[in-house]
Amino acid sequence: MKVSREQVAENREAILAAAGKLFREKGFDTVSVAEVMNAAGLTHGGFYGHFGSKDDLIAQTLAFLLERASRDFDLKPFVARYLSADHRDNAATGCPTAALAADTRQQSAAAREAMTLAQRGHIDRLSGKMEGRRAAARRRAAIGSWSAMVGAVILARSVDDPDFADEILKETGAWIAAR
Repeated sequence: MKVSREQVAENREAILAAAGKLFREKGFDTVSVAEVMNAAGLTHGGFYGHFGSKDDLIAQTLAFLLERASRDFDLKPFVARYLSADHRDNAATGCPTAALAADTRQQSAAAREAMTLAQRGHIDRLSGKMEGRRAAARRRAAIGSWSAMVGAVILARSVDDPDFADEILKETGAWIAAR
């Protein structure tokens, strides 16, 4: 039975969404193609109709996740949501940068390119939200704030003391607000 183009597109999006959740939760290396396909509700055999390899899946999943994560936003609510306990505690549905950036450096050139393009775009959008008259100062503030936010989430996820984790998030938000 032939599958319609619409169904092919829906299946592909289901695979990317499932892979995105699994990769953010477990990392790239521990997730198998079969696990992704099962999570998407599809058979393993259909994988190669959509992707050339697991490396291709990783690169396309990063592009898929990062494009959705970098839509337009209001700065203060964005910072508050990003530096929240809910975001910290839900890596599988949270920011792909905080969950996958460190692992991306060991992935294919295509995966690193997807991360690079997304980070450039995100920094550009953040720069437009920063205060200041000079573009260079707004860009510096965007890079510093984004780096602090991502780092804070990574650190908060890594500690075993919930109060300390909350403090990391809260104080990073206060530092950004003071800029």
